[in-house]
Amino acid sequence: MSDFRSDTVTQPTAAMKQAMMDAPLGDDVFGDDPTVNRLQQTAADMLGFEASLFAASGTQTNLIALMTHCQRGDEAIVGQQWHTYRWEAGGMAVLGSIQPQPLEHQPDGTIALADIEAAIKPDDPHFAKTRLVVVENTTGGKVLPLAYMREVSALAKQRGLRAHIDGARLFNAAVAIAGNDDPVATARALCSGYDSVSLCLSKGLGAPVGSVLLGSKEFIQQARRVRKMLGGGMRQAGILAAAGLHALEHHVHRLAEDHANARALSEGLSRIATSHPKLEGKMAVHAANTNILFVDVDASIADAFLQHLAAHSVKVTSGTQRTKERAVRRIRWVTHLDVNQRDVERALEVVSAF
Repeated sequence: MSDFRSDTVTQPTAAMKQAMMDAPLGDDVFGDDPTVNRLQQTAADMLGFEASLFAASGTQTNLIALMTHCQRGDEAIVGQQWHTYRWEAGGMAVLGSIQPQPLEHQPDGTIALADIEAAIKPDDPHFAKTRLVVVENTTGGKVLPLAYMREVSALAKQRGLRAHIDGARLFNAAVAIAGNDDPVATARALCSGYDSVSLCLSKGLGAPVGSVLLGSKEFIQQARRVRKMLGGGMRQAGILAAAGLHALEHHVHRLAEDHANARALSEGLSRIATSHPKLEGKMAVHAANTNILFVDVDASIADAFLQHLAAHSVKVTSGTQRTKERAVRRIRWVTHLDVNQRDVERALEVVSAF
């Protein structure tokens, strides 16, 4: 089986499991789990923040950040397709009483600075008070450039707003930007000027569970209270934190392998789409900037195509998407720690046989 559904399906490596078994433990609600404390300090040092907080998921760390930055009735500027707005069950509104102000994306995944500035409300009792700008990097696998990240944080500061990064795949962005340079230094540069960052450990980094929220000591102190309110306080959490610590120490640089496999998959699917008569005009392959690849398949063959993949144990996810011309099935392929070069080659063989 080749599982391209998400980088969340990775299994802990043998070395990661051993680190979990060997982790010294305490009670993290009392603040004395040494492994959790080491993870939090390591993450903060890597990304240039004073402190960080370990939590169960990226959805939780994002919500904790939003509820720490904003009060009831405040507003957060977000992207239409960003996780904080679209994929987190409306938590900011339902649990945080925070009004989202969603904005349309540009083709490269960014939100135009002029659109962000235009969405900032004047200080008027008729409006929710704009408090926060949220950025997601990567977004749909697309990398938001360093220059753009700096422009957003500068705009937020200029307008007296706070700025948060949903960095679920921040290190994927850093690896893509860094090239031969140090991706950790690049990740630190991407975060510079932002008030908080949420970083997933359970996606490309390969831990089985967990995310960290980073910010100032004062911010994290307040965030800890919100985590408790949301039921996120964990006791002997070091057994989980050890996996995240191992991921940060050993799995950042290897993300380049996932990017290379996604490029190989994209190139192979593009060749098949242009050389097979049955697929002519019926399959459009998007570029893979990091480890996520989207392929649009015409509705007339989509069901048969997906059934063919499933029958040959190639797992993907898909959803209906409307382009300017027609409705298509958009299939998402994600490369990760448990997808190797042979999985990519086998997937291409299966598609070619369709």
